[in-house]
Amino acid sequence: MWGEKLDKSIVHQLFNSYYNLFPNRSSIAIADLTHFIYYQPSLDIDLNIKPGDPVHSDTVTFKAIQEKRRVKEIKDNNRFGVDYYAISHPILQDKKVIGAMTAIFPQEPEFLSIPYLTVKITDRWVPIHFSQIIYMEAQNRKTYVTSKNKKGTHRFNLTELEVVLPKNTFNRCHRSYIINLNQIKEIQPDSHSSFILIMSDESRVPVSQTYSKRLRKIMGF
Repeated sequence: MWGEKLDKSIVHQLFNSYYNLFPNRSSIAIADLTHFIYYQPSLDIDLNIKPGDPVHSDTVTFKAIQEKRRVKEIKDNNRFGVDYYAISHPILQDKKVIGAMTAIFPQEPEFLSIPYLTVKITDRWVPIHFSQIIYMEAQNRKTYVTSKNKKGTHRFNLTELEVVLPKNTFNRCHRSYIINLNQIKEIQPDSHSSFILIMSDESRVPVSQTYSKRLRKIMGF
């Protein structure tokens, strides 16, 4: 029977644990190995998933379960009849995959067309070129963007920014941080995380175990 390994108490626990990763603008879907068991649509996008619907092989949820890793994809002309992008993360129990949690966002292609982030600084908005951004930090449910000479907030959550920002420049290094690879000044070992990044403004940004392997591979050390 679908959902027998993921009861309601586990679902609610997962939702609370992942709340900071998945912003309010996203729809949330939770699946066991074969079927969706929970779905919460957002005001921005609704794929009309119902508990009991099968997890099809062309979905990011299926890929996250099969490949046992986080999967991110933009979906065009798909079975749901609406364009969207999604992030799915496998759910583990005793080191075994028992399902996946997926966040679904509306596509916003216009956001991808310019190399700027527009941040709010006090009572005004200022566009900051990607090359000037040093890092982004999630704090108190806000996203703070730090650049060479400005700091402000952006309306997108880090999870949304991770999907749309260019991967050759920006990388997630921690649940609370996305960094500009071109703004790293130095890398230092650290006892509380895998290592610390010293950024161009002398800020110290931690790298968690979750992201350390990927970042080491990207940076070649």
